[in-house]
Amino acid sequence: MKNSISVLSGTLESLLHDATPAIGPAYPQMAQMLYQTKRLNDNLMQLLALYKQVGKPEYPFDMQPLGIGHLVEQVVSSERVLLKSRGIELRTDFDPQLIWHFDEDLIIGVLGHAINNAINYTTDTIGLSVAVVDGCLEMRVEDNGPGYPDAMLEAGISAMSGVSSGVNFRTNSSGLGLYFSSKVAQMHKHRDRCGAVRLENGGAYGGGCFVLTLP
Repeated sequence: MKNSISVLSGTLESLLHDATPAIGPAYPQMAQMLYQTKRLNDNLMQLLALYKQVGKPEYPFDMQPLGIGHLVEQVVSSERVLLKSRGIELRTDFDPQLIWHFDEDLIIGVLGHAINNAINYTTDTIGLSVAVVDGCLEMRVEDNGPGYPDAMLEAGISAMSGVSSGVNFRTNSSGLGLYFSSKVAQMHKHRDRCGAVRLENGGAYGGGCFVLTLP
């Protein structure tokens, strides 16, 4: 299923890359189709990773020293066509020389999901910033939309403790992405510290802020 959705998503990206808004109503419809296929693909990848982690104790968690510049480049590249088709600007702020230990595939999945979520709620701008804060790597995905409702901010706290809140991830979602992100964060440990996820409002753009910290 995941492979089939990936093929469909890739086909839509190719069509949108070669198309322009001048083709009429089909362009925004194709952009919406791409958003939905990427969202479905995200969910399938998250379910697969969670299944492997829970059902297979030998899950190949692979922490390596990796460049933040390379990480950001991969995330931006995977979202470029969708962002362009929706008329959304993605601004980045990071030190390209910074190196940190983390599982590349899992973190790309978390950041990609956060950006896809922000795409659906931002007005026209999303920010991706990476910096060292209090000895941890802090990755922030922010938007200039209406922000998270109070119930969702509480759900972010519940997700970190493994509690199912029953509150939708903003709207029309099961909360799988938030739970997946929290599990990935907790897998990253160093000495007596482990990663964490939190949701807040405000930030650099006044909207919702998804924050991932890694020790």
